[in-house]
Amino acid sequence: MKRIMSISTLASAIAVMAALSCSEVKPEPPVVENPTQTRTMTVQENVEVENAAGQFSIEVEANFEYWANPQVKWISFDRIEGNKVWFNVEENTQVAERVGTVKFADIKDSYFNKTATVTQKGDPTARFTLSLVDKNATAETKALYANLWKIAEDGFMFGHHDDLWYGRYWYNEPGMSDTKSVCGDYPAVFSVDFGAIMDNRYQNEENAIRRRVIIEAYDRGEVITACCHLNNPLTGGDSWDNSRNDVVKSILTEGNATRIKYLQWLDRCAEFANNLRGSDGKLIPVIFRPYHEHTQTWSWWGSKCTTEDEFIRFWKFTVEYLRDTKGVRNFIYSVSPQMDEDYGSGVRDRLVYRWPGDDYVDFLGMDCYHYNWKSAFKSNIIAMSALSKEKKKPCGVTETGPEGFDWRDYWTNHILDCAKGQRISMIVMWRNKYVGSNEADRHFYSVYPGHESEDDFRKMYADPSTFFSKDLPDMYTMPDYFEVK
Repeated sequence: MKRIMSISTLASAIAVMAALSCSEVKPEPPVVENPTQTRTMTVQENVEVENAAGQFSIEVEANFEYWANPQVKWISFDRIEGNKVWFNVEENTQVAERVGTVKFADIKDSYFNKTATVTQKGDPTARFTLSLVDKNATAETKALYANLWKIAEDGFMFGHHDDLWYGRYWYNEPGMSDTKSVCGDYPAVFSVDFGAIMDNRYQNEENAIRRRVIIEAYDRGEVITACCHLNNPLTGGDSWDNSRNDVVKSILTEGNATRIKYLQWLDRCAEFANNLRGSDGKLIPVIFRPYHEHTQTWSWWGSKCTTEDEFIRFWKFTVEYLRDTKGVRNFIYSVSPQMDEDYGSGVRDRLVYRWPGDDYVDFLGMDCYHYNWKSAFKSNIIAMSALSKEKKKPCGVTETGPEGFDWRDYWTNHILDCAKGQRISMIVMWRNKYVGSNEADRHFYSVYPGHESEDDFRKMYADPSTFFSKDLPDMYTMPDYFEVK
């Protein structure tokens, strides 16, 4: 017969087993290393080096392996010798000193790191030199030219054609501006047309308005740029009259009646420029861009009506007559080919189409009517920015905008996104035609009160990379460390 354990005996056994189980010693959790307790690093916090190219060292003491990572391009790692880390430094060719940092961190996980600040002295003899077509330009014109280059380091100026003269729902109301009505500030760049000042429309009463708003813009410190939709001096038609291919040829022919007429037009341009003064009594500098969009066929000076040789001679003839014969000293001469597409590997050739020569061009402009082809706009801006650096001439988008657009994110998505990171000094929108109550007329290229993109425009306005009137430095005083010859 099997023995049966009593209930009391079973209970006693269970109690003993439970007691033994509770008395077992549990293992300690693993010790997690605290890097701040086991790793030490001392780094020389501030180092000053000369402006010349060479080597320098930073003293570092650490009880672990580390790497050294310069945070600027002009410093590069060389070697480690004991407690000294050696670096190469490029020459600083600017007058101003420059500051960079070097980061030291654990080679395994970067948990522990220190930073050293490196200050490289500037070259007191250095100047950034730019060259103008007119070596005798006024001091204010030279200063503007230097500032056009300098401002592109930080962003671009927003501009609008005829913004101070009329808008979509108003006409010739002093102080008005579609731009200001939306964001509370005027454009940094005011674009106008000199065509009616020069040709057979020169007695038009509107020219008094044009003069007034130019002076108002200059007095606020804004930048002026001028295109020229000139009538056809041979046929009597408008700028778009491309029915004859001998207009420019006639102007270039000594004694020709068309040449004589055209010289009178240039005389009027010179008279206007030589008497265009601000409230300070000084001549107002103008970025002058005659014969714009010469890549196109629509005008009497464009690719359909001129040969390459004729256009280049025409450009030089115009510059030399205004500068040398008429003594205009306040013009910055700008080309502005039309760039509407993605030109691929041919983009540079398009930008320098019928290039008059470096000695006859100051500013690289381009007119862009790509509508919503954003990638084309961006690629052309990138190419123009690169060409600007190559030729050491400031650049900008001198006309753009999609006619009648209704995109709510146009300003941040199509303008700001394309311009950021590129070295361009301005983006200028084409005009908002005055239409009164005729809403069917959709001839506008920028924002105005009530447009779908108002909120987005204010976002662009608030971005630190955009310059409007109140954001501008003194554009007519030479910035430090610049010279213009």
